Parts: sequence; C-alpha cells; structure tokens
Amino acid sequence: MADKKKKPKKIKGKLLNKYRLMILNEHTFEERLSFKLSRLNVFVLTSLLAIFLITLTYLLIALTPLREYIPGYSSTALKKKATELNYKTDSLQRVISLNDRYYESIKKVLTGDVTKVDFNKDSIIEAVKLEASEVDLSPIAEDSLLREKVDKEDKYNLFESATSATNFVLFPPVSGTISEHYNAKEKHYAVDIVVAKDTPIKATADGIVIFSEWTSSTGYVIIIEHSYGLISIYKHNATLTKAQGDLVKAGEVIATAGNTGELSTGPHLHFELWNDGYPINPTNFIDFK
Repeated sequence: MADKKKKPKKIKGKLLNKYRLMILNEHTFEERLSFKLSRLNVFVLTSLLAIFLITLTYLLIALTPLREYIPGYSSTALKKKATELNYKTDSLQRVISLNDRYYESIKKVLTGDVTKVDFNKDSIIEAVKLEASEVDLSPIAEDSLLREKVDKEDKYNLFESATSATNFVLFPPVSGTISEHYNAKEKHYAVDIVVAKDTPIKATADGIVIFSEWTSSTGYVIIIEHSYGLISIYKHNATLTKAQGDLVKAGEVIATAGNTGELSTGPHLHFELWNDGYPINPTNFIDFK
C-alpha cells in the first residue's frame, strides 16, 4: 500500500519539480539568461504554442489567397471566370439554335419546301373576308349610338372636305388592252391589263398604302385604302415605289409593271377594286384605253 501511495507522489513531484534553464557565455561561463521551469509548465506552454500554430495555419488557409497553392483548393478567380464562361456558352448555344431554325426556314422557302395552302389566288382580301364571316360582327348598343353621333357630326360639319361622293373620280392606273375581264363566277375579281415591262403604275385615287410586300404567287403587291370604304389592289409588279403607311395622291406612281409571281404569264397589271369588303368591276368606273 505504501508503494502505491508513493507512485502518485513521485509522478506529481516529477511534474512540479523546479528546474533552471540557464543560458551561459561559452567563453566566460557568465550567466546571460535563466528560467525557472517545471515539466508541467513546459507541457502546458508547448500545448498552447501548438494550438496557436494550428489555429494560425487554419486561418491563413481559410481566409487568405494562400489556400489556392494547396492541392485540392480551387482559385476564386478561376471559379468566377468559369461561371461567366458557362453563362456565355449557354447564351451562345441559344443564339446558335435560333439561327439554325431561321436558316432552316429560309432554306425551305428557297427550295420551295413549304406547306401549300389552298386559297383564292386572285385576292388577298378574300381570305380575310372568309375568316371575318365566322366572327360575330353585329354592333352593340354603344357602337350604334356612337355611329349615330358621328353621322350627325358629319352631316352638319361646315368644314367638310371639298371631295364628296358625288365628285369622287377614279383614274386609270395604266392604259392598255384588257387580256382578262372581271368574272365573279370564276372568282376572277379583277381586270388584267397588258402593258410593257416597267410601265409606271399610278394610284387610282388618294389614299394610304396598307400593304406593300412580295408574295410568291402574285409577286410584288401593293394595296391602297381610299375614302368611302374603297380598296384598290395592284399585283405582279416589277418594283414598288411606296411602302406601307405612305400617303399617296391620285395619279402618283406607286410601282412599275412587271411579270413577277408564279401566276403571272407575261408583263401585265392585275387590278382589283373592293368596296366595303365586296369586289366590284373596275371597268364600270375606269376606262383603261
């Protein structure tokens, strides 16, 4: 029992025994510096120093750019650049996809690989008329009241334009021989006038251009909206001199005659007149000779 009691005392004594650490001059053996130490103090100080060094190393690695030099850690700048490049790549892929679809569409148009739709070849307005017939266009009560109000204002307007329905004149767009007359039974709602190529095409009356584009079947087409619900259509032109939205005067050149479009058989003007959505015979109002 005495031996067991002595062992803890010996261990405690070894830990708490005081030692002096001296630093002497090698030549004169003069004491320069000395420390009183024990084994316990040395162990505690060594542990604290190790913890401090470990903490300092962790902070340097975690909070400074030094971690980029340690294997396994990636560069922040490289990460940011990689993210930006990823976004740019995604955007470029979307643009390339849209361009591919656009080029495929153009390729189909150029090669003629397009879906054909059966519609009245001689009239663009006819298709619109058929679609409009399926819609209920009956005026509501508010619309009727507004129409009545506008009619009264027009009736008693002292500053009404000098042009009225009684002196509204249509001018011939061109002069020439009619190769095909108006025929409602065969759905040919126009007259075809044979003219030389590049003959100036003139507006039949004052109005505004509501369509001026190329069509595959009738070539260059221009449509003008006039007063009193009148619309004139000019097809198979070689060139167009007016754009959509332009105001034109009667007799003003709007196009040149040509032979464009799949349905054209020679230089001529395909001329139509429509009034309030219904075709009318142009020869009843215009002398083309």
